[in-house]
Amino acid sequence: MPPTAAARTEVLAPAPPRGLAARLGRRLLSPWSRLSLLLVLLAGMGASVLLLEPQRLLSDGWPKQLGGAAALLVFVAAYGLCCVAFVPRPLMSLAAGALFGSTLGLVAAVGGSVLGAALSFGLGRMLGQDALRPLLRGRLLTAVDGQFSRHGFRTLLATRLFPGVPFLAANYCAAVSRTRWLPFLLATGIGIIPNTGAYVVAGARASTPTSPVFLFAMGFIAVTGLAGGAVAWWKREKFRGR
Repeated sequence: MPPTAAARTEVLAPAPPRGLAARLGRRLLSPWSRLSLLLVLLAGMGASVLLLEPQRLLSDGWPKQLGGAAALLVFVAAYGLCCVAFVPRPLMSLAAGALFGSTLGLVAAVGGSVLGAALSFGLGRMLGQDALRPLLRGRLLTAVDGQFSRHGFRTLLATRLFPGVPFLAANYCAAVSRTRWLPFLLATGIGIIPNTGAYVVAGARASTPTSPVFLFAMGFIAVTGLAGGAVAWWKREKFRGR
């Protein structure tokens, strides 16, 4: 027998909730919703930094209950999270040298930097890329995006070696571009070693500020900072001329 009108109504009744759920799901997963989530996460992490004050590691030292490999791993994780939460990397690198010495401090600082870069890149790629890429219409923005997309490894390596571009800004620029994961991580891991090492050594030798090693480290930081500023200015003028 053909179904009655009432039966047809009962069969079709569940359809609107499924359609509503699908629309809500699409709205929640839309590019702008994901970008809003990214901004909320970053704001929350920035607020947590103001409350926890990780810079106290330089004055108070590492908690005594943590030692050995556990302390190193916890510091790497904390360093990575602090990178995402806008804590200046030089501050954390100085702390790494003061807490662990030159060798282990460099391992901790490089590991934490790569972890923080990976977290930033992943968040930017998943939550921000789809919303921000359509906005890259200006000549300068288009040129920067093309540089990162076509020459990801080379551009990131130069950015890390000559820190004219803030670490976090470079991470998100690479995430919004079409830079791939492996070149991004390799360029970050290799490029940050010289400058990060100088900060770690400075932190390890901070108790002897007149020693040749400390003075060399501070001189290296100053020279690379000036070189980074010059490279950033030259690139900016070059992009403007395109």
